[in-house]
Amino acid sequence: QGSLQACCSLRELDVFSRAREVKVDPDKPLEGARLAALQARKTLLVPTPRLRTGLFNRIVPPPGATKEILRRCATSQGVKDYSVPVGLDGKAQVDLVVVGSVAVSEKGWRIGKGEGYADMEYAMMVSMGAVQEDTPVVTIVHDCQVLDIAEELLGDHDLTVDYILTPTRTIQTNCKRPKPQGILWHKASSILIQMLGKIPILKTLRCREQEAGKDVTLQDEHPTLANPSRAAISNKKVMPANTQPWPAPGSAPVSQPHVENDPVNPKLEGSGTISTVYVGNLPGSLRVSELKSALRELQVVPARLSWQGAQHRAFLEYRDPAAADRAVCSLQGLSLGGSALRVELAKSQRNRG
Repeated sequence: QGSLQACCSLRELDVFSRAREVKVDPDKPLEGARLAALQARKTLLVPTPRLRTGLFNRIVPPPGATKEILRRCATSQGVKDYSVPVGLDGKAQVDLVVVGSVAVSEKGWRIGKGEGYADMEYAMMVSMGAVQEDTPVVTIVHDCQVLDIAEELLGDHDLTVDYILTPTRTIQTNCKRPKPQGILWHKASSILIQMLGKIPILKTLRCREQEAGKDVTLQDEHPTLANPSRAAISNKKVMPANTQPWPAPGSAPVSQPHVENDPVNPKLEGSGTISTVYVGNLPGSLRVSELKSALRELQVVPARLSWQGAQHRAFLEYRDPAAADRAVCSLQGLSLGGSALRVELAKSQRNRG
C-alpha cells in the first residue's frame, strides 16, 4: 500500500507530465509507477531482469486495452506477454528514469542492492544516446529508507537521483553530483568484470565502443586483451598441449561435424574468402540451438555453423573479416552451460593475418 501511495505521487511531477518515454525498473514495488506510465499513454521501457536476454522491453498494450489489461501489463508477467525487445540499436529517447533504492539521502546520494544493475543500465543508456545530462532520475522508497549517506561511499559509476517519492513526501534533491557518463571500463569493479561474463549485450557494447576508438581496457588488464585480433594471436602461444588440431576450411572434417546453415543468411556457395572463428570448451550438455540463440542475441550470426559437439567445439564462418573479429570480441569469455567459452580466429585465419 505504501509503494502504491508513493507511485501515485509520480503523476504529480512536472517531469512526469512532460515525459513521453519512461524507463521503470521491473521491481514489484514499482508496479504502480509502470501502471501510471501506461495509463498516461507514455512509452514504457522496462529492463530485462539482470540483462540476461537483452537490454529493455518496450511494453505494447493491445489496442483498446482496458484498465484491467493495463494493470496486467504493469506486472512482471505482463512485461513478458505484452512487450517487444529493444537492443543497443533501438531508437530510445528516455525522458524520465525511475529506479528503486535500498537507501537514499535528501542530497540525492543513492545506494542500491549492491549488484550494480541500475547503474549499469543507466551507463548503457548513456552509450546508446538514450539519456542526456539533464534527464531526471526518480526513486520511489518508504520514508524509513531516506537516510544520511556519506558521500565518500559513492563511486564515479554510482547513479544519483533528482527526486525522491515516499508515501508522505516528495523531495527534490537538487543534486549537483554528475551522473555516470557511460561505462568506466578503466575503473572496472569486480562486479562489472563478473557482468561481462554473464551479460551478452554488455560484451557487444564493449566491442562496439572499442571499434569506435574508445579505450575499453579493464583495470589491471593486459593491453592486448582489449584488441581481439592481438589477443587471438597471443592465445595461440598458450594453447593446451592436448588441444586437438583444427581443420582448415575446405579440408576433410573430423568426426563428421554437423553443419548448420542459419535460415536468415544465404549459403556460402560461390562466396570468396571466408573468415572462420573457433569456439571451444563447449560443455557436453550444450545443444547447438543454445549456441545459435546466443549468437543471435549478440548479433554475430554466422553464414554457416559447423557443430562438433563430441569434440566440444564449433566453427563459425563469416563472409566479412570484421564480422569475425566482432564475434571473437563478443563471445570471448561468455559462459554457456556453466563453462566459459574459448574463442579465437581459426588457425588458418591467424596464419593468414
